[in-house]
Amino acid sequence: MGFTRAELDSFRDATVPDLVEPGVRLLFVGINPGLWTAATGTPFARPGNRFWPALVTAGILPRIPAYSATLGESDRRLVFDAGIGVTNMVARATARADELSRDELRAGAEALAGRVATWRPRVVAIVGLTAYRQGFDRPKAVAGRQDASIAGCETWVLPNPSGLNAHDTVDSLAAAYAAPARAAGVLS
Repeated sequence: MGFTRAELDSFRDATVPDLVEPGVRLLFVGINPGLWTAATGTPFARPGNRFWPALVTAGILPRIPAYSATLGESDRRLVFDAGIGVTNMVARATARADELSRDELRAGAEALAGRVATWRPRVVAIVGLTAYRQGFDRPKAVAGRQDASIAGCETWVLPNPSGLNAHDTVDSLAAAYAAPARAAGVLS
């Protein structure tokens, strides 16, 4: 499935539903939906995004879902049966995360805390250090397990899987994503 630039631009500012069900143990939090994600309704949907391949390499998922299109029921079950869910800090879709303002990130962090308080995952894993620093007003935060929790849930900050984050590979992302998965009881 492909989209023209105009088709993708028509999804600017759209929102996508959370990929979460009750009992989620590990909640991955993206910065905000990209345009491809908004077009398909699937988190981290842009072809070439390394999120789903990293989850498979880490052993969190047994196979890669058909992520560049709308997730079918079997792929949704794959995610839910693994005990994971996906949401975003900021709901509105943009072409790039750097289009978000600091105020949007702070408001998004506050809204995220409310959703986390409702869902109560064991672990929250935010994929984007700069967004975490700005949204939660923690300018000196480093990647890894955080001292501060979100709504009482253990919190980790992980590398962003976007192709714009060129210094990480699927293997390095997998290693980073496996640590909170072990903490959440998703991996042994």
